[in-house]
Amino acid sequence: MPRRSEEMLVDLWMSLLLVWITCVPCVSMTPIIGPSKSTQTGGSAAVVSGPGEGQRLLSRAKRGWVWNQMFVLEEFSGPDPILVGRLHTDLDVGGKNIKYVLAGEGAGTIFAINELTGDIHAMKRLDREEKAEYTLTAQVVNADNDQPLEPPSEFIIKVQDINDNPPQFNEGPYRASVPEMSGVGTPVTRVTATDADDPVYGNSAKLVYSILEGQPYFSVDPNTATIKIALHAMDREMREEYLVVIQAKDMGGHMGGLSGTTTVTVTLTDVNDNPPKFSKSLYEFVIPEDLPIGNMGGKVKANDRDIGDNAKSTYNIIEGDEQGMFEIVTDGQTQEGILRLKKVIDFESKRAYTLKVEATNIRSEPSNGVPFKDTATVKIVVEDSDEPPVFLKAVYLLEVNENAPINTVIGSVTARDPDSSASTVRYFIDRHTDLERQFNINVDDGKITLAKPLDRETDMWHNITVTATEVRNHSQISRAIVAIRVMDINDNAPEFATEYEAFLCENGKPGQVIQTVSAVDKDDPIQGHYFDYRLVPEMLNNPNFTIKNNQDNSISVLAKHDTFRRQKQEMYFLPIIVTDNGNPPMSSTNTLTIRVCGCSKDGIVQSCNVEAYVLPIGLSMGALIAILACIILLLVIVVLFVTLRRHKNEPLIIKDDEDVRENIIRYDDEGGGEEDTEAFDIATLQNPDGVNGYLPRKDIKPDLQFMPRAGQHSGPNGVDVDEFINVRLHEADNDATAPPYDSIQIYGYEGRGSMAGSLSSLETASSDSDQNYDYLREWGPRFRRLGELYSVGESDRET
Repeated sequence: MPRRSEEMLVDLWMSLLLVWITCVPCVSMTPIIGPSKSTQTGGSAAVVSGPGEGQRLLSRAKRGWVWNQMFVLEEFSGPDPILVGRLHTDLDVGGKNIKYVLAGEGAGTIFAINELTGDIHAMKRLDREEKAEYTLTAQVVNADNDQPLEPPSEFIIKVQDINDNPPQFNEGPYRASVPEMSGVGTPVTRVTATDADDPVYGNSAKLVYSILEGQPYFSVDPNTATIKIALHAMDREMREEYLVVIQAKDMGGHMGGLSGTTTVTVTLTDVNDNPPKFSKSLYEFVIPEDLPIGNMGGKVKANDRDIGDNAKSTYNIIEGDEQGMFEIVTDGQTQEGILRLKKVIDFESKRAYTLKVEATNIRSEPSNGVPFKDTATVKIVVEDSDEPPVFLKAVYLLEVNENAPINTVIGSVTARDPDSSASTVRYFIDRHTDLERQFNINVDDGKITLAKPLDRETDMWHNITVTATEVRNHSQISRAIVAIRVMDINDNAPEFATEYEAFLCENGKPGQVIQTVSAVDKDDPIQGHYFDYRLVPEMLNNPNFTIKNNQDNSISVLAKHDTFRRQKQEMYFLPIIVTDNGNPPMSSTNTLTIRVCGCSKDGIVQSCNVEAYVLPIGLSMGALIAILACIILLLVIVVLFVTLRRHKNEPLIIKDDEDVRENIIRYDDEGGGEEDTEAFDIATLQNPDGVNGYLPRKDIKPDLQFMPRAGQHSGPNGVDVDEFINVRLHEADNDATAPPYDSIQIYGYEGRGSMAGSLSSLETASSDSDQNYDYLREWGPRFRRLGELYSVGESDRET
């Protein structure tokens, strides 16, 4: 028999024995008689004492239930229902017809009662982990009429636990970490197992922990399940991850207990316990001398067995770079030391460098005092290269006067070949920086000359780029910037700062300042500007105006009298000569326009036009403008109205010179008969050959004046229609101006000699009155009205 089955059988027999010892004496007890003793409190009843007392006494009636708490063993599955217990009442005596009734949780489904004996049986297999106890109610009733003989009483059936649930780790599997090199006894993590059995009854839920796998590295506390370090100096670099198996066993770990296991993955985290170490003690690099500054010249690498930030190192040059030619930086991705050029190296000056490089951990050193750093030697050999010419200066500053003549030497630049071969250098101007070709340069000596006149007022600075090229290797080019400053000379006359227009009040006082005038000069003298103002010689004795110097390069124009009137003269022109202090002095004549205006008492200009006098009194200029705008608007409306009326009355007939395609024109008036010669030209019908033998085309607008072709002439009046159409068809096929599309040619010609005769009524001698239209009445109601119109008499026609 399996071990688990044996354990369950033992537990079952022990539980049955306990139930038998507890319950059997209870259910076999006889009722206790006496008013003062009762095993159950409940309702009261009045009891009459014996007849010998001779009086009526009230006493408390006892309830006759006698039993203890009942138990039933879980997981019991026998062939018959298991007896849980027996109910008994002192009313159950020899001749009484009573029965027991059970109600409450599980009554009738899980638990059943024998109505006659009171025995309670469990009908199903019970599980304490699902429900630990059941509350039921028992009552004794009359078997005949089901009347209760006593009040109901409540009791509990408890499901007795057996060890049928193993411990479980609900949160497993676990992962934990602990720093490497941790001491013995260092806690790693704690695991927890649970047991669904009853923790109060027996040892079914008492757990003991042990380690099945993971020795000798780890241990576990049997009671708290705390996993601890068990081995000294565990190194992550040797082994990083461990698998630990923990067991939890119930019944206090004794034989027969159930167990469960879980796994704990323990990872050793890194500490900085390893110094960086260069892979080589000597590194050699060859660097060309034309390597640009900031470019890489080589790489070094110090390896560290640690990981993360503990493996990060910084590199420094500690020896051999007194001139600061190199620098070394750390690549954050690869943790390599990148050796870069900090200054330009020259093969002709120094051909080799020996450096000492140190790698140091970023993290602090451990307490054991071991220096976490390493050094290596770096030897650099400079390789000779064909270098471009080198200018003595990177930027040249030159000056030239703006009036300098062509071919004036402004300055020169100098470059040399730094190589030992010392190649000859040629100079050129980058024309992208001198688009107007203002300057030239001598290709041999680098002298810069003027090619075109300069104007400082247009461009004060000219920045050009000069290139130097080796003769033996044109690909070796170097550049230098030449800034040319154009020096000023006094070649511009001063002029008014703006076009002044002064206003003079009619009621102004003599000496009133009319306008303040200042001047500007495009030149820029070193000592600054100073302007002299004076009236032209012809107006030195000007009777109307004078000027006053304000001592700040400006003047004030003053009025000499107060008799200015707009009716007399509306505008005055005052010429003023402005002279600068340059060498030689430059001057110009500028005219100040002065308008006479009407002003308020406060001197505010109101109107400067003479026409203002002719305005009605009280009518302002704004009102006059509004009136004129309204008049113009009315005129525009009238013109539009007349134009629309004309457009509406135009006839719909299209003129011949506007006719591009054949048009159909409908008339709603009746012609005047044969005497009406204005409605159309009847000569066309009378002359089948058309005008001069040519009929105009109606499908296109004629652009050329067609003339009859040579060899064509008008035929006789009796020409055949077929021949006429063939001629016109031939002309249409050979006409270069004919449209490329098909068209209908309409001819105003009716053929002659037809056996059917003419269909026209123009030459008919009969009239409508000679015709008989009575047959139209016989055609039906649709033609009845038409017959009535043609059948009217002569008197009706005249009417």
